[in-house]
Amino acid sequence: MAENIKNKKILIRGVNWIGDAVLTTPTIRALRKAFPQAHISLLVRPWVAPIFESNPHINEIILYEDRFNGITGKLKLAKILREKNFDTAILLQNAFDAAIIAWLSRIPERIGYERDGRGFLLTKAIPVTKEILKKHQVYYYLNLIEAMGIEAKVGATREAQLSYPEPSGQRPYIYLRDEEVQQARSLLAHYPSPIIGINPGATYGSAKRWMSERFAGLAQRIINELDGKVVIFGGQSEVKIADEIVNELITHYASRILMMAGKTDLRELITLINECDAFVTNDSGPMHIASALGVPIVAIFGSTDPYITGPLGDGHRVIKKNIQCSPCLKRECPEGSLKCMDAITVEDVFDAVQDILPKNKAVLLDRDGTLIEDANYLNDFSKLKIFHGAKQALARLKTAGFKLIGVTNQSGIARGIVSEEFVKESNSYIQKELDIDAFYYCPHHPDDSCTCRKPEPGLLQKARLEHGINLKNSYIIGDKLSDMLVAKRVGAKGIFVMTGTDVEVAQGKDVASYVADDLEGAVNWILRQEKQ
Repeated sequence: MAENIKNKKILIRGVNWIGDAVLTTPTIRALRKAFPQAHISLLVRPWVAPIFESNPHINEIILYEDRFNGITGKLKLAKILREKNFDTAILLQNAFDAAIIAWLSRIPERIGYERDGRGFLLTKAIPVTKEILKKHQVYYYLNLIEAMGIEAKVGATREAQLSYPEPSGQRPYIYLRDEEVQQARSLLAHYPSPIIGINPGATYGSAKRWMSERFAGLAQRIINELDGKVVIFGGQSEVKIADEIVNELITHYASRILMMAGKTDLRELITLINECDAFVTNDSGPMHIASALGVPIVAIFGSTDPYITGPLGDGHRVIKKNIQCSPCLKRECPEGSLKCMDAITVEDVFDAVQDILPKNKAVLLDRDGTLIEDANYLNDFSKLKIFHGAKQALARLKTAGFKLIGVTNQSGIARGIVSEEFVKESNSYIQKELDIDAFYYCPHHPDDSCTCRKPEPGLLQKARLEHGINLKNSYIIGDKLSDMLVAKRVGAKGIFVMTGTDVEVAQGKDVASYVADDLEGAVNWILRQEKQ
């Protein structure tokens, strides 16, 4: 079935909830990987569409607006879709509505879960098994396309699901534009670090919400004990909850609280969360946004199950008490007591914030042309030559308290020039020789628009979570424009070294914080900055 739609037009019916929409991004990425030439359109409600802005795997976003509600509206929408001549509809949404729209649009191939009595409208109805319902929800959507013959690695254990799945592509991810990142950073620029985001709401119901007065107590401790800034998030419907928190703090802490509940659109919310050093939240859409941005999370769970809807990846903390009736999966507490939330104390959450808050400064290092001579797709150990003086220079950074992290694009793997095994072995050799703490690499082709190839910050986000790195207090040394661009994206200082062979040398220098002749010069500059 997968080959039948390789070069055709695919309609994806997206989901209606913000958190669920974030969790569908790995599925969309997997579809694009499987069908690079297909025209992929996404039909979604307007309130979730910003999740997918700038997503390179989608050719077109079609808004399911209110004018398409009702029988007449659905017929109008079906006519519009029919004129686009889709070959295949993939229904990520479970509702009967999604199937009837696809059927009315006369899309020949209609694939979705057999739910809501809609099986007869589908050409391939995927059964909902007990096994898939026990897995994290991100795998629920991936399972749908795996049933089409697309590799999605759904067979992960419950334990493996909670580990960071990059670079396999299963991690939710939101693509950001540089200009919107800079706009959010400018808004928060004059506030002290660390910046802790607090999201006290949860759309599903009160059973998912920790108490406002405890969020207020948490904010007070963050300000007093961490010398931090608190940003309170929420939608229009959650302004009252946010106000309850602010009103308890405003007398003494007004300058340390930024009230953003009800003041942002979804895209602004995303970019502001991206600038937080840590994020405290109930089980909610913003929790999944933070997870997709690689922001360290403290997630508070009561009535829901973190194994199913918790944040994916290392470096997060889930706070949940073993109460007999939890998870009940109810919107409102059936006992009227909310024991599962009441048992979670301010101290529990504050301790977790201290635990996840990135504190380490690091120097992130490109490989070819920075640490070693650029051999143009190195594939032979005899050509691996570490730059003279590199070991001594990096040792000085270690002495100054920096973690050393290698981050390298290795598209030679995707091009078939270099074996992935050789990249792993050579990275391991360099890591040992230079006493580097960790090495991350992207194996993808530039045309794949993956989440981990610099200047996308996916690998840096992973390093932040796994090694507690404060990226804004860190440095990136590289010989390519992509190194300088990713430094700018994450708020680090970029040092351009003139030891590479990249044709983008002039452009790299234009966006660098400093230009050095070599690695030793870069290290000298960093150490001078640290003394200021």
